[in-house]
Amino acid sequence: MLNLRYIFRLILAFFSRFKALFFISAIIGVVFFFLLKYFVPLVFQKYTIRIGVTGRYSISNLPISILNKIGNGLTKLDTEGNVEPDLASTWETPDKGKTWIFTLKEGVVWQDGKKVTSQDILYQFSDVVVERPNPKTIIFKLQTSYSAFPYIVSRPVFKSGLLGTGEYKVNKISLNGSVINKLEIQNKNNISYVYKFYPTEEKTKLSFELGQVDQIGDIFNPEPFNSWSRIKLSPSVDTLRYVAVFFNTQDKLLADKSVRQALSYAINKANFMGERAIGPISANSWAYNPQIKPYNFDQAKAKSMINDFKTASKINEITINLMTTPVLLKQAESIQKDWSAVGVIVNLQVITQIPSEYQAFLAISDTNSDPDQYSVWHSTQSTTNITHYQDPRIDKLLEDGRSEINQTIRRKIYLDFQRFLIEDSPAAFLYYPTTYTIARKVITN
Repeated sequence: MLNLRYIFRLILAFFSRFKALFFISAIIGVVFFFLLKYFVPLVFQKYTIRIGVTGRYSISNLPISILNKIGNGLTKLDTEGNVEPDLASTWETPDKGKTWIFTLKEGVVWQDGKKVTSQDILYQFSDVVVERPNPKTIIFKLQTSYSAFPYIVSRPVFKSGLLGTGEYKVNKISLNGSVINKLEIQNKNNISYVYKFYPTEEKTKLSFELGQVDQIGDIFNPEPFNSWSRIKLSPSVDTLRYVAVFFNTQDKLLADKSVRQALSYAINKANFMGERAIGPISANSWAYNPQIKPYNFDQAKAKSMINDFKTASKINEITINLMTTPVLLKQAESIQKDWSAVGVIVNLQVITQIPSEYQAFLAISDTNSDPDQYSVWHSTQSTTNITHYQDPRIDKLLEDGRSEINQTIRRKIYLDFQRFLIEDSPAAFLYYPTTYTIARKVITN
């Protein structure tokens, strides 16, 4: 009993002497507890942004904007389409574009921690022989010279399951057959993007209205969201796409260059919401030619050229069937009005896919950062040359452009290509489309 009393008194004396210290420590402990409770979720909380995307995609053809978050290519492109190192530190071609030798950077690893080697670099090229003499070197042997090959290998590469080398790693993929329904990616800071895919722009916009996604992008028509409060609307001019009226140059009427030129002059380009496009190569490209004929709106000149054609052909009227997609219907109606004003009868038809037969087709066309236009305008490209355009001079320029390695000489080739192509007018180039990203001002998890 004596020992217990002694211990008890000792404890009381200790607390009495240091009671101020204990009181301060208790306060600090409580404050620390509440601070910890507040800040820990901020550090470890998973932020999720749900994004609606329009289009049907498989694992092999996801939008490049998503792929670039997950992986890297041997090269990458700057804003003007110039090629820069990425997974590869250097490259060379010893035979003017038929053989391309890439040397990989040191220290690059896949998202599973394994080192990137030449054996891992898998591009699905046809008619290309690939050699890997050592872990750091990969060699591509082409059948013909191709100066744009470093641009081609800017596309990100992956191991099985979209395992890449980028900032974001794939968490989940939801498939319906081979079509992706949902894709979730996440970085080391616990920031996640959940992409939900919809077949049409209308369904993508509906998903935003219903609160199924927080953000939608690449939208051509911002209605009705442009009148909503608490919505952030971000417009962007897409110079890697252009809107144009493509003419079937093998059509009996449109085979005449003067008719195609007259139709170009007749269109009032100021009626369209978008930055003016005067040719098929991006205005941001190192090969862009700003000096080509712009075909500015000239109704009097267009009417005179149409009347001259009617007189020479001994006909009283011209009728053109103009086809377009639903997203460009308003623009097509404006063109119909412009052409009618110069004496052309226009039958307007709305379609949902590229027609196999047509006279005039208003469409949005993709272009590349590299100025190579071989697949679109060369006479041998029956599938992708939708205007059926044929011209030996253009063919030669396109062949020279993709085989010339020197960029200064190559640029001159494409300056000439644009000048001669626009003079022939196989298409009436109108504008670069403005697309919109639509997001809620307060994004919830």
